[in-house]
Amino acid sequence: MSSGGTARNARDEAQARLGAGQSARVLEPSPPAIDDEWFADDPSARGSVDADVSVVSPTSDGDVSWEALAAGSDDLAEWSRRRWLGPWPRLEALPAGFADTRVDMNRLTFYVMSTARENATGKIALRWTLDGWGTPFYDDDVQLRVEGADLVFQEGQNVTRQAITTLAAAAELAGVKLDADKGGAFDVPDLGDPARALSADPAALSALAAWFGFGWSVLEEIRRDARDDEDPGRVQLWAEHFDPATEIGDADAGSRASFGASPGDADHLEPYLYVGAWGEIDRSEDFWNDTHFKGASLSYAQLLAVDDQRQTALDFFRDGLALLRGR
Repeated sequence: MSSGGTARNARDEAQARLGAGQSARVLEPSPPAIDDEWFADDPSARGSVDADVSVVSPTSDGDVSWEALAAGSDDLAEWSRRRWLGPWPRLEALPAGFADTRVDMNRLTFYVMSTARENATGKIALRWTLDGWGTPFYDDDVQLRVEGADLVFQEGQNVTRQAITTLAAAAELAGVKLDADKGGAFDVPDLGDPARALSADPAALSALAAWFGFGWSVLEEIRRDARDDEDPGRVQLWAEHFDPATEIGDADAGSRASFGASPGDADHLEPYLYVGAWGEIDRSEDFWNDTHFKGASLSYAQLLAVDDQRQTALDFFRDGLALLRGR
């Protein structure tokens, strides 16, 4: 375990890259902690700005995209690429051991990270963060996050990090009590032996973080496609399913669905995008191709095979949304 290092504020880091009259929007949570119905900020939301201020955003409702801004600067392009703001890196072939790391990180996220946030706010969902994933800020500007192969506890300006080893060590850092019964109501891996070494291969962790960053970027854009009457939900990383998702559509009309980016599960060995309908679907439509749930999926292998992965992902989600709207 080590103490020290610089406390992160994703919004301020982005703002420092901009000039006068520009206002940064990002994908990661930033302090201060917010005490509203979400207990979380909405870092990519356009919000209200003065008429002479340009919003620099990773989504299409900004005035200037990070991708366009970075076109003339290799340094800014690399900085924004790491943060999935645009330009966007490619997803690469998964390393060996990815599935084992995914399952153990589901344990870490559900039993430790989500529990820490739930104890403070009653909320269980997390967000994508640089090189990993983590909680929104809570209490006295506290964030618990995976960053590379480390678990990081940030409180105000104080930062403590330790290598990911066991659930017991992670729980001690987070200040939570492990509860083996917590998973009973959810389809999550059993807690198991808290002293067992977790599978935390650095290459697999990097691939997992990249998948969440990719998913977050695409889902935030799809969220902008939704009409107000379709009540789009915030993009959140659900600790039990261990996938980022948003919901769009009219549930009463049978047209609401979850749009998500699963890192894999018992029925899908590799990550996949999905549209999970809340109502009935017409299986005669080729789009509804997944037999393991009521919906459609686009596999990791399919994404690896195309030149423009992000556009392919957006097209997939938009095809699903169009079908649901056609009811």
